[in-house]
Amino acid sequence: MTNNTIYGINGPVVTVKNTKDFSMQEMVRVGHNRLIGEVIGIDADTTTIQVYEGTTGLRPGEPVVGTKAPLSVTLGPGIISNIFDGIERPLKDIEKLSGAFIGIGGNISALDESRKWPVHFTVKSGDEVTGGTIFATVPETQSVEHRSMIPPTICGTVTKILPDGEYTINEPILTVTDEKGREHEITLAQKWPIREARPIAKRLPCTVPLITGQRVIDTVMPIAKGGTAAIPGGFGTGKTMTQHQLAKWCDADIIIYVGCGERGNEMTQVLDEFGDLVDPRTGRKLTDRTVLIANTSNMPVAAREASIYTGITLAEYYRDMGYDVAMMADSTSRWAEALREISGRLEEMPAEEGYPSYLPSRLSQFYERAGRVETLNNAQGSVSIIGAVSPQGSDFSEPVTQNTKRFTRVFWALDKALAYARHYPAINWNTGYSEYVTDLDAYYTEHVAKDFMELRARLCALLREENDLMEIVKLIGADVLPSSQKLVIDIARVIRVGFLQQNAYHSEDTYVPLKKQYLMMKAILHLYDRALQVVSSGKSLSYIKDSGIYEKLIKMKYDIPNNQPELFDDYIKEIDSVIDAIL
Repeated sequence: MTNNTIYGINGPVVTVKNTKDFSMQEMVRVGHNRLIGEVIGIDADTTTIQVYEGTTGLRPGEPVVGTKAPLSVTLGPGIISNIFDGIERPLKDIEKLSGAFIGIGGNISALDESRKWPVHFTVKSGDEVTGGTIFATVPETQSVEHRSMIPPTICGTVTKILPDGEYTINEPILTVTDEKGREHEITLAQKWPIREARPIAKRLPCTVPLITGQRVIDTVMPIAKGGTAAIPGGFGTGKTMTQHQLAKWCDADIIIYVGCGERGNEMTQVLDEFGDLVDPRTGRKLTDRTVLIANTSNMPVAAREASIYTGITLAEYYRDMGYDVAMMADSTSRWAEALREISGRLEEMPAEEGYPSYLPSRLSQFYERAGRVETLNNAQGSVSIIGAVSPQGSDFSEPVTQNTKRFTRVFWALDKALAYARHYPAINWNTGYSEYVTDLDAYYTEHVAKDFMELRARLCALLREENDLMEIVKLIGADVLPSSQKLVIDIARVIRVGFLQQNAYHSEDTYVPLKKQYLMMKAILHLYDRALQVVSSGKSLSYIKDSGIYEKLIKMKYDIPNNQPELFDDYIKEIDSVIDAIL
């Protein structure tokens, strides 16, 4: 291996004048500092390697050593509540070694190898096990039980097992003998390549909603567990704020948050806020069921490209335990920019706006790893991917947004005008959409109300009609409209301000259960139906406005506690009383 030395260096891209000792996607150690790299190209004369650490000070002639294994992450107890960089190096441990800035080289273990975990075995000697079988449980945090699994490639009979007790992640605690008589020592930790999806028994239809407590999402543009969603929006439109709300309130068991190429101060704010958030499900810190992957814009660009694969592999690992996992990628635009930079250094032919021609396939490879599945141990789990997109100047026609739209089924388009008007969430109901509505129809009908989807369809129709009418109003004014169309505009305002707009800082409005969402929608549409009777009678709509019932319905989201839905009956009676008095 003496001829495996660096020939050329171009930023994070290193070339070696040898092709015999390396294989594609093999993890290598580069230079005297043993930087982490990955083989990304092999031709007749040279091997091309992308380095996941800073290459400052690296020189031609320094050695490159292969590991004969792909770039992988370590999976085991200790992942939850940790903070990693893009290649699963724990930032807290790095800080102890090199201070506030990440040093190069070093061989830092992803998980604490000295900590002893209390292990309870769920199998015994003589049991037949296959890949995915849960052989032990470990209380990883107060909120999450870690279910250690047999690696997917191993099956056989348990021939040796230690008693329940405390063990480190690398201690052999179980021996499995396969049908050929080979013994496999099993530990709490295992490795898995980040670019390879973990195996499953079968995919399941996405028919259960990921409930977020945000009305514009749950009612108008829902996402299913195991679904994919994009949150495109320009600077300041609330992408990170929306993902924070989803992370805090969605009914996923585990949250994986990947800060991919974001500004350092914004990532610091995320880390600080997540540390302070209280999990509404358990009353403990939200970090008890959260994994943070922080890869800021000043970190090596190649690690940014790897960060979302690291995140999705961790998500699949907890999915295989039978958990519902929500992964937030903030933002995939910065990840695509990393692809573009590496592609440029490789002198590849650029496609639209300089992005590589394989951008669509890389996006599809990422998003297709979402899904609701039956795992190898016959449990059900899911990975939902919510990716933020940061188009420059809020231009949704740029390549990353357009290609993301091809591979996601929910499009929560953030609107700059709504954001500047302090309308939260700033999701535009006219440009956003969800393709899961039909799939979730049966769930809403069975678990919320039989007429939920019917009322939702009517509510969306009123919003679309208002959008068409406002084009006319801009041209000729509202006075020429007939009373029925003026009523549509009035009710649509109640829907926009009273239903779609939400207050993230109000205890009764930051999270709203589906039952309350349904009753709010029912009250607004009941007012619309009764107001149509006023229009039919020839009476002026000004009587309804003067009664103050519009404003009362707008404020009902604050006035009715989430746990007292029966109070909506009083609103229905008051609406009837007002309309009867007018008629």
